[in-house]
Amino acid sequence: RRRNLPAPPRVVCADLAAPAPRTVRHWLRLTDDEVAPTVLQVEAPSHVEWSSLWPDRPDLRVVFSLDPGDGGSDVHWALYADEPLPGPEYTRHVARRVSTLVFADLRYTYGQ
Repeated sequence: RRRNLPAPPRVVCADLAAPAPRTVRHWLRLTDDEVAPTVLQVEAPSHVEWSSLWPDRPDLRVVFSLDPGDGGSDVHWALYADEPLPGPEYTRHVARRVSTLVFADLRYTYGQ
């Protein structure tokens, strides 16, 4: 998934690299079946990798790539999983949640 966020890559990278719930600019609103991800890798300002948010699938990883674009950041994320791969319904659920967290909840903290 790729979308534009209205903040420079260094800001978006910093936010993705520190996703734990916080009191200022709180955007990581987890559901009951989710846990805060561990940040596995950061190559500022263009790459962040998270561990799984889902305890039932600890093998999942979410990898973010950030590029400058359209006055902000073009953010692309990809989901990686070990075998057996999650089914289409589970994959849609995960994709919807990551997109909501980043392209809605995080975006709103930037004033949009």
